[in-house]
Amino acid sequence: MSDFQAIFDAAAARHGEDNLRARLDEVAPKTPAELAAIPDDRWLSTATRCIFQAGFNWKVIEAKWDGFEAAFEGFDLGRWVLSSDDDLAALVADTRVVRNPQKLKTVPDNARFFAHMSREHGGVGKWIGGWPVTDQIGLMEALDKGGSRLGAMTGQYFLRFMGKDSFILSRDVTAALKGAGVIDGPTGSKKARTAIQAAFNDWAEQSGLSMTALSRTLAMSIDG
Repeated sequence: MSDFQAIFDAAAARHGEDNLRARLDEVAPKTPAELAAIPDDRWLSTATRCIFQAGFNWKVIEAKWDGFEAAFEGFDLGRWVLSSDDDLAALVADTRVVRNPQKLKTVPDNARFFAHMSREHGGVGKWIGGWPVTDQIGLMEALDKGGSRLGAMTGQYFLRFMGKDSFILSRDVTAALKGAGVIDGPTGSKKARTAIQAAFNDWAEQSGLSMTALSRTLAMSIDG
């Protein structure tokens, strides 16, 4: 596996070291305390946004998001834990949202999941904020297993958008991982994800950078 300095040098050569460092400064993750202070409804809101953006035009979701917030009444967990089939039927007919029944159904499903985690840990933010960054793969598995449509890239973007220190296995990051000898194929297998987590943990120790900064550096080390 390549030392991180070689990856950093490749990114600096492509983008200029000053520009690279400035780009890394832009992605400082939130602290566990800052994550813990985020209200539960914002976790459900952002999870829903990521779910609807997956495989869809992000600009369309962005333009309609105020409508989503209104239709879902601020994404209050208690409201959607107690939702009914009539609520879902009303949403399918609501022009303020993208009327995809399968994705709309994730809101009550994820409200129940987040409500459970909130009760167990004193808040969704305390649960996610307290999860070790050295085990992001474990957190991704928990979101995939417990949540609805929160696996794969959707879960990764959800964590990043909320400010959790995390990596995203984008096309460029995956290419950089292959180039560094961490993996030789897709990222979805348990073996590959274990190797990826180990590599990020090692690079974090070498560099002192956050997982978020490491992820961006890997992406910037690739021509594209």
